[in-house]
Amino acid sequence: MAEKDYYEILGVSRDATKEEIKNAYRKLALKYHPDRNKSPDAEEKFKEISEAYAVLSDDEKRRTYDMYGRAGIGDRYRPEDIFRGVDFEEIFRDLGFGFGFDIFDHFFGSRSWRIPQKGYDLQYDLEIGLEEAATGLEKEISMSRVENCTICGGSGAKPGTSLRTCPTCRGSGEIRKQQSAASGFFTFTQITTCDRCRGKGQIVETPCNACGGTGNVKHDRRLSIRIPPGVEDGATLRLRGEGDAGPRGSPPGDLYVTVHIKPHPIFERRGADLYCEVPITYTQAALGGKISAPALNGKIELRIPPGTQSGTIFRIAGKGMPKFNEYGRGDEYIRVNVTVPTRLTKRQRELLIELEKTFERPE
Repeated sequence: MAEKDYYEILGVSRDATKEEIKNAYRKLALKYHPDRNKSPDAEEKFKEISEAYAVLSDDEKRRTYDMYGRAGIGDRYRPEDIFRGVDFEEIFRDLGFGFGFDIFDHFFGSRSWRIPQKGYDLQYDLEIGLEEAATGLEKEISMSRVENCTICGGSGAKPGTSLRTCPTCRGSGEIRKQQSAASGFFTFTQITTCDRCRGKGQIVETPCNACGGTGNVKHDRRLSIRIPPGVEDGATLRLRGEGDAGPRGSPPGDLYVTVHIKPHPIFERRGADLYCEVPITYTQAALGGKISAPALNGKIELRIPPGTQSGTIFRIAGKGMPKFNEYGRGDEYIRVNVTVPTRLTKRQRELLIELEKTFERPE
């Protein structure tokens, strides 16, 4: 069975505002929250609506979802990362569920700090020409990114020293406090990230001189990127592990390269097909013949049948762009426009007058 659409899960349109998405989630959370609904499928439904809200309430996640669907979200975010950075607490507090309900803890367990925190993803905009998009190419780019400190190996501790268990949270990365809900009927455990170790469970007593204890340093790097043939304008290429390094040796993020194709002076691109216009003379249109027409890789010979009308479109099979991530090529469409001379010699005028006399005129 196909997975339901996030917009369908929340019952909102695809152009819904953030406020409309939030209001829809509030109503559904009140209905399916585990502390109010004890039916067997309520918790699964609550997770489903919470996942939909976590994605659609975040601009970057929503943009990824709109472009690539749930497969794109699963590709770019681990399950626990989908919920990070989303403020559920305000909604639950307003609904009377207290301050301590931690949705991340509820779904993934209390020791979330033990999961390595992935580094930030990076975005790069690359502009190429239409000819380059047709053939594909290797492109070298320059960028600045965060990398693990080579002196301390990303730990943040000065070589010869080690990390120490945080005495405030005793290595858990969390501070827990018991608190009653606003309704007074339930007692919740309020879970907050330890301020001292920032959820790491360990602290650096003697910082590394090279990175100041962060475990990371910023470097300028040159990367070679393979652009596939037929790439389309706005396509985003993912380079795994080429983003910022994670904190203290955690996995790096990814690099997303968005390709922009410069406008072409001759061709207009529509998918894998190319369109252009070619002028022909009055006599070429009337008598027919062969003309030289532009192609992306040079010139092609186009046969004009006698009596061709201005605006006629000719299709040249297989002379378009390679199909992106598919086999085959598109076609080239050539529109011929008959040009009318604006200046005539005396002889040309005489000949045209003679020609005009041979045409039959309607009564």
